[in-house]
Amino acid sequence: MTDHILDKKYINRELSWLQFNHRVLQEAADETVPLIERLRFLGIFSNNLDEFFKVRYATVKRIDYAGKAGKSQLGGIKASELLEIITNIVIKHQTESLKILNDIQKKLEAENIFILRENKVTKKQKEYLRKYFLDKVSPALVTIVLNSEIKLPNLKDSAAYLAVNMHMEGQDNQYALIEISKNMDRFIVLPKDGDTDNIIMLDDLLRLFLDDIFNIFDYTKITAHMIKITRDAELDLDSDLTKSFMEKISDSVKDRQEGEPVRFVYDKTIDKSTLAFLMDKMGIDNTDSIIPGGRYHNRRDYMGFPSLGRTDLLYDKIVPLPIKGLSLEGSIFEAIAKKDYLQYAPYHTFTYIVKFLREAALDPKVKTIKITIYRLAQISHVASSLINAAKNGKKVIVSMEIQARFDEEANIAYAEQMQREGIQLIFGVQGLKVHSKMCMIEREEGKKMKRYGFISTGNFNESTAKIYTDYTLFTANQKILKDVNKVFNFFEVNYKVHRFKHIITSPHYTKNKLFQLIDKEISNVKDGKPAYIKLKMNSISSYQMVDKLYEASQAGVKIQMIVRGICCLVPGVKGISENIEVISIVDKFLEHTRLYVFCNNNDPKVYISSADWMTRNIENRVEVSCPIYDQEIKEELIHTFHICWNDNVKARILNKAQNNIYKKNEAPKLRSQFEAYNYLKNKLDA
Repeated sequence: MTDHILDKKYINRELSWLQFNHRVLQEAADETVPLIERLRFLGIFSNNLDEFFKVRYATVKRIDYAGKAGKSQLGGIKASELLEIITNIVIKHQTESLKILNDIQKKLEAENIFILRENKVTKKQKEYLRKYFLDKVSPALVTIVLNSEIKLPNLKDSAAYLAVNMHMEGQDNQYALIEISKNMDRFIVLPKDGDTDNIIMLDDLLRLFLDDIFNIFDYTKITAHMIKITRDAELDLDSDLTKSFMEKISDSVKDRQEGEPVRFVYDKTIDKSTLAFLMDKMGIDNTDSIIPGGRYHNRRDYMGFPSLGRTDLLYDKIVPLPIKGLSLEGSIFEAIAKKDYLQYAPYHTFTYIVKFLREAALDPKVKTIKITIYRLAQISHVASSLINAAKNGKKVIVSMEIQARFDEEANIAYAEQMQREGIQLIFGVQGLKVHSKMCMIEREEGKKMKRYGFISTGNFNESTAKIYTDYTLFTANQKILKDVNKVFNFFEVNYKVHRFKHIITSPHYTKNKLFQLIDKEISNVKDGKPAYIKLKMNSISSYQMVDKLYEASQAGVKIQMIVRGICCLVPGVKGISENIEVISIVDKFLEHTRLYVFCNNNDPKVYISSADWMTRNIENRVEVSCPIYDQEIKEELIHTFHICWNDNVKARILNKAQNNIYKKNEAPKLRSQFEAYNYLKNKLDA
């Protein structure tokens, strides 16, 4: 990372994100990671990059198109310069990823796992593949024949295509495109040959049968190379008053397929005439990111690489633990009426959340269920529990964020289903995304209504709960839940701004309250009292929050930060941030917990939160940070923070150089995700 692209005070968020994605690539390169898991990390790296171009690169391009330098928004870099820097970094990372892929494939071959190219298929294998092609591939094939007169139809966003060039004797070449369908398996496992596993990619299966696909053409030679286009994924909502909000979102999602191209990736071995023809037909120009790549694109599909029964090449599966003292066999309400409980996914089982909702659905004393939903699992027990509750006559109110990026269609489908079952849906707040993660029920106990609920750092999603680390607090603390109920009231009556005594909420209070907590540490350190700040989050890009931490550092407050993704703060700079240390952990699970700890003169104030320290989370979303009052849970959260902080296997040091160096020291090896699981397991036996 060169000095001219780094502001003295801030790291550009796009460039910081690219360095986060490089940490993912480091996992693919790490030879201590099981082999098939390395391949899957390569898929995550590629998938992340697709989303980056659809959203962040597209945003910078819009700034550039508008004729704005954008320097204040972009950390001191002109938009046009930033686009060029991004492209150069991505080319470098893509080149590195291809080397890693080649290394993984060689090691797979040493394990008797072969990914065959079309020219390495035996006669017997070809017979099997021909039947597979005719039965499963050919009937669903989308093939577009091109010529200079016919306008090229819009290519699908992030779909991969084989660009076919048929060399015709005595006339112009004939071009065509074959779509690599997302609905087909990318990896075709051939029948086992002794101890050997053979796999062919769908791309190469198509190459194998090009003559069958184009047998009506009289060509002398045929070649096929992969291309992919990525489009701007920003949703543009129309102002048609006759359309419902869901209709507008649905229409905008469809329009994504016609968004402006922002990245064009092609096989670098493609011949120049084919490349020139395609770029001309697609209207690709020099402001787009044009990236020469390898033989295969959409390497995100490696996330689903078949396991082949080779558990020795995968991470050991963990058995999710129960929460000490909280039984799944008894009543959750009875248990949390006595004390708060903390769920730490994926180390603890997600079943507690489903059990809570199912108990609420069946309990005759429960009258109301209120919940926020951001992203649901494809098959969601959360949704079915809410529908069950509605069928049992409960009043169910769901705040559904149908603008959750890239999950809009799934959320619309669930929203429509819930509406049919009589659930009251609230579609957020105009101009704000509802990103808070909370649920509250009202239960009739005697002559009073008592509230029970849970507040989380993550989505109520059974699938991601297996791979995302998240905290969920189960509580019957009436003071906290009174505040939570005010947030639900705000969803229904947006013009009324409530006062909160316990939780911290965006968009109205988060910045000011966090500033107050930081100011208290500054005041304490000046008075000679103990002072520190410990923060764990996904990203920090708000310059106002960065400046406030700089102020605390300059006053002498020691600050430890664990930031998985974007970090615009520059730690360790003399006179600015010498008291700030930042690490990032990328490992088996995706670090998603958000935790804030303030020393408060050795009486720590501890919060779990749905909010990162980004401008959007603080000013443009509804977020909730929840205080932890239970002393045992406080100690557990601080302890798990220290486990992460002491990681010297998977932690990287974030610094001015942005070089992702691993945190190494003389202490015994500590891998935080494994240690956190062992810590919670040992607590069960204590």
